[in-house]
Amino acid sequence: MILDFQRDGAAYFPAVLSPEALERLRALADERIARKPGARLDAGDQGLSALLSSKGPIGTLATRLTSAAARPVRATMFDKTPDANWSVAWHQDRVLPVAERIEVEGFGPWSVKDGLLHVAPPFEILARMVTLRVHLDSVDLGNAPLKAALGSHRLGRVPADAATTVAADGEIITCEAQAGDVWAYSTPILHASDRAEPPRRRRVLQVDYADFDLPGGLAWAAA
Repeated sequence: MILDFQRDGAAYFPAVLSPEALERLRALADERIARKPGARLDAGDQGLSALLSSKGPIGTLATRLTSAAARPVRATMFDKTPDANWSVAWHQDRVLPVAERIEVEGFGPWSVKDGLLHVAPPFEILARMVTLRVHLDSVDLGNAPLKAALGSHRLGRVPADAATTVAADGEIITCEAQAGDVWAYSTPILHASDRAEPPRRRRVLQVDYADFDLPGGLAWAAA
């Protein structure tokens, strides 16, 4: 299948990372996650910044899909293991990390996740963003690859209790990958994943990019 990012909300980029970069990210995952399902990272960390910047192998993809102004605004490492083998129901990512609470029309509700302030923005904010999933381990059909509902990024905000039905009404892709590959998604695309069967390790670095500032004085937490 040939994917068109604007139409489908997803794109696949094989062999993005060099073996050296892959090993650096694996070491970072082992250091930061420490047997947890996941952990938020600082995109400005020395071990990440060169890879995520607009001149790095990961950041370059974000600029291709948005503009030269793209910058990382959230970075999270996930590690699905036999001891942390979860499933995720169909959903949209709906909140953003911000530096401080400023009341701006259309933004809310507010929440705190992993000690960081988050807010739900208007849908058009999410629609301008891109999410990159960098695979540190190979992911086959049995190792819980992400599933994405093509075109669902153009449907607006989908009620949580309707997400499974809406996804089933469209075309669903299963995003297998080799270590070093990157899948790109429009941030509000409907997505889900199953438990790994049999349980195996699946490390993923997920990075959200934006090429714009937030309105009303709000600032990205990673800015």
